[in-house]
Amino acid sequence: MFPFSAVVGHDDLRLALLLNAVHPGIGGVLVRGEKGTAKSTIVRALAALLPELDVSKHCRFGCVPGTTDCPDAPHDGSERRPARLVELPVGATEDRLVGSLDLEKALTEGVRAFQPGLLAAAHRGVLYVDEVNLLHDHLVDLLLDAAAMGRAHVEREGVSVSHPSQFLLVGTMNPEEGELRPQLLDRFGLTVAVKAARDVGVRTEVIRRRLAYEADPVAFAAKWKTEDANLKKQITTARGNLKQVSLPDSELRRIAAVCAAFEVDGMRADLVVARAATAHAAWRGATQVEELDVETAVRLALPHRRRRDPFDEPGIEEQQLEDAMRQAAEHADEPDGPDGPDDDGPGGGELPEPQEGPAGNGNAPNDRPAPEPAPAFKARLLEVPGVGEGAPGKRSRARARTGRIVRSSKVDGAGLHLVDTLTNAAPHQQSRGRSGPGLLLTAADLRKAVREGKESNLILFVVDASGSMAARQRMSAVSGAVVSLLRDAYQRRDKVGVITFRGRTAEVALPPTTSVDAAATRLKKMRTGGRTPLADGILKAHKILEIERLRDPRKRPLVVLLTDGRATSSGLGGDPTKDALKAANLLEQTAVVIVDCEQGHIRLGLAQKVAEALKGTCVRLDQLSADHLAGVVRAA
Repeated sequence: MFPFSAVVGHDDLRLALLLNAVHPGIGGVLVRGEKGTAKSTIVRALAALLPELDVSKHCRFGCVPGTTDCPDAPHDGSERRPARLVELPVGATEDRLVGSLDLEKALTEGVRAFQPGLLAAAHRGVLYVDEVNLLHDHLVDLLLDAAAMGRAHVEREGVSVSHPSQFLLVGTMNPEEGELRPQLLDRFGLTVAVKAARDVGVRTEVIRRRLAYEADPVAFAAKWKTEDANLKKQITTARGNLKQVSLPDSELRRIAAVCAAFEVDGMRADLVVARAATAHAAWRGATQVEELDVETAVRLALPHRRRRDPFDEPGIEEQQLEDAMRQAAEHADEPDGPDGPDDDGPGGGELPEPQEGPAGNGNAPNDRPAPEPAPAFKARLLEVPGVGEGAPGKRSRARARTGRIVRSSKVDGAGLHLVDTLTNAAPHQQSRGRSGPGLLLTAADLRKAVREGKESNLILFVVDASGSMAARQRMSAVSGAVVSLLRDAYQRRDKVGVITFRGRTAEVALPPTTSVDAAATRLKKMRTGGRTPLADGILKAHKILEIERLRDPRKRPLVVLLTDGRATSSGLGGDPTKDALKAANLLEQTAVVIVDCEQGHIRLGLAQKVAEALKGTCVRLDQLSADHLAGVVRAA
């Protein structure tokens, strides 16, 4: 294993991990960064620095000797072992995470027994989730609940178990592959963004050390053994000193003032900052929290909690942090109560917004920047008809590994359908010579559970950005609709792509990706004006879908075409309208929703004709709002 001390740079990440090792109550670390930045290497190296544990003998949960609230209690004796690093793979099931019924004992001995999962294995160690943003939402909820409560509760298949589950939670993710929901981001105590160094000297040293490690891992580890041993000793010492570190009222007010200034939701941020500041003071050997400790904790605990919207950039501007700390200093020495901070709150006013750079020109008649989007709304649910088998999500019906059981099957399904298996086996026990407890099973008795849940889909937006759409009010409404649909795709864990067509051809503004916020960013940069090559937009969509089918045949696509139906140019060389209708035949097997962007009292209905050619559904732009549909239902 690559030594922790040998990692070059990433000072904030290493500090965040060490603070959590000192005070696990901080709540873990989320590591955001581009690929190839040693995220996994650093996390795996941390486990070697954690102090060894005294655990109860024969305890499946690694409990502290003398623990009474453990399913394996009472314990007999104790032993010493290293802290564990447990990895949760992206494809893990709920059974693997929280544990389940021990089927072997249930079927052979006729008794109910609990088989512990990864939450039990990680107790008093490190639980590492690589690509946590790709983990299914319900699994993320389970592990974050366990991390917050320090216990795991299992109620399933006739088993009721509660066991200790205290661990240092570390998740890594590449933002290019999609974001975590804001409410899940908030459950991580600290967050760190890592990037590859641009300094040539630093990059050279990274290469040098990595090649040396690959050439002789044992010798390389021995070279850094002393540094790692010193860090391990410092962690142990800081843990021992943690209870002696005091947190003065002045620093509590400073923490409250900073969190109020940044307008973070709830009180979790304040508590995390207080714990991280205390751990930082213990780490540097101090007996009292000071302003330096609070500022360090704020840098690590607040960036991901400032996001109000899925498309907001995480992070804190340096100037905003300085302003907030300066304002908080004014309140640190004030007494609490009526004579303390005024009604505006501890922050003393709003933080200044970062200044934007000068806007570009872009005012040519046929090359206009897209106007600001109209206010977003809650979009109606657009789904792919039928039942798919794609990755878990929240959009269309699908066969799934989780979800409600709809039936059992001898061939298809995920996991064992226990009731139907036992029901099929029970009538044959006498003929099979079984007289004791339990059941005698054969392969013919086994039934699989066929479950139905929801899947995510590929949502491909094809946006008409031509001159016929470029009336400022109309394009603003289109942009607002796309942003609303993108937000809906974010919540439903979809993959999205954006194609725009204008002038002479269509272009891929964003190849299909799970980073929905990237789509919103590209949309803001979209240019408008020129002729309307509708056929080219449809052909480009067909080409992208063909490529995506090769990459993932199970991910079903939904094409959302936003257009007024006009076609005034074509790269095929024929009549623009006829070419568009011919191109539509290529999407016959694809679910398509045409959003009619035509406005005004006189409507030509061209988008409806395109919808008929595509065999898709046509809705008007103002019908995309879920509130609008609810109003129609109430009126009816």
